[in-house]
Amino acid sequence: MGLISSIALFLPIFFILAFRLGGYRTFPALLCYYVIVFVYNLLTQGYINAGTDIIHNWNISNNLLDAPLMLTFLTYFSTSPAFSKKMRITICSVIGFEIAVVLLKGYTTDAITIILGPALLTVVFFCAYFFIHQTKITITHHKAMGKAIIAASLLFAYGCYTIIYLMYYVFKTPYVADTFLVYFLVATFSSLLMCAGIIIERKRVQKLNELLQTRKELSELYKEDTKKAAPLRTAMLDFDKDQWS
Repeated sequence: MGLISSIALFLPIFFILAFRLGGYRTFPALLCYYVIVFVYNLLTQGYINAGTDIIHNWNISNNLLDAPLMLTFLTYFSTSPAFSKKMRITICSVIGFEIAVVLLKGYTTDAITIILGPALLTVVFFCAYFFIHQTKITITHHKAMGKAIIAASLLFAYGCYTIIYLMYYVFKTPYVADTFLVYFLVATFSSLLMCAGIIIERKRVQKLNELLQTRKELSELYKEDTKKAAPLRTAMLDFDKDQWS
């Protein structure tokens, strides 16, 4: 399952790059998120030879960057500039909270245990909000299905990650292997669902880009027609002036 989940985690990276979404709006944050998690998966499974300290530090870095990156990507679903501003404030608050805890507890597992609880709940809240919003749009207007699937993928993933966090970090379950198995299953399913959402969303993005290009061409054409019409209009006014003078 570790190998299967690694392949599944690589697929969103592949589709984002293949569809040239790596520089589109907040997709760079999603790309960074999957790259970090994918590399961590390879490290823990031994596909990349690294020391224990490197794996430990990568794990902590992965958990610290998780919420800020995902919240940054989720601004893609924002319904208004005002809501985007609130999300940016939330992201800054999460980053500030993480820095404060790391300064107090150090770059340790104890710091991650304190940070992950509020961070995961924040991400789950926004995932649930956007999932409900996008699902309503999809059902009512029969559009933006890609966004609804992406939101569903993230809601499922982070809902399960919250349970895994409680089992592993809070209750410290002795069944570590089972916890990792659940994580691999969740990562695999959510990544495949994310791929489906990206594929569908790419079609919508392509149509929007075509529409924007058409509007741009029409705008340029209108400007050219206006420039051509202006001298003619000036000449007509001058002719009228000469006629009546």
